[in-house]
Amino acid sequence: MPVIKPVSELKNYTSIVNQVSYGNRIYLTKNGHGQYAIIDMKELDELDRQRALLNLMGKLNDARDSVNEEGTVSADELEKELGL
Repeated sequence: MPVIKPVSELKNYTSIVNQVSYGNRIYLTKNGHGQYAIIDMKELDELDRQRALLNLMGKLNDARDSVNEEGTVSADELEKELGL
């Protein structure tokens, strides 16, 4: 169950951050609407790694599609094209 608190409770900052742990985020509301989240740094790092992996997988899929549609160039052709 998510922990949802009004942003005004940050006056008691220590009490709020002591409730945060991996997988246990604190959601803060402002004027009754979700506005902020406080999450554990390890969880944030994991989310960043997952986002980077998803981005990489997307680029690899794009590259595979390009190879399937346009084909490839041999190393000799590439060297010749680059003037090496």
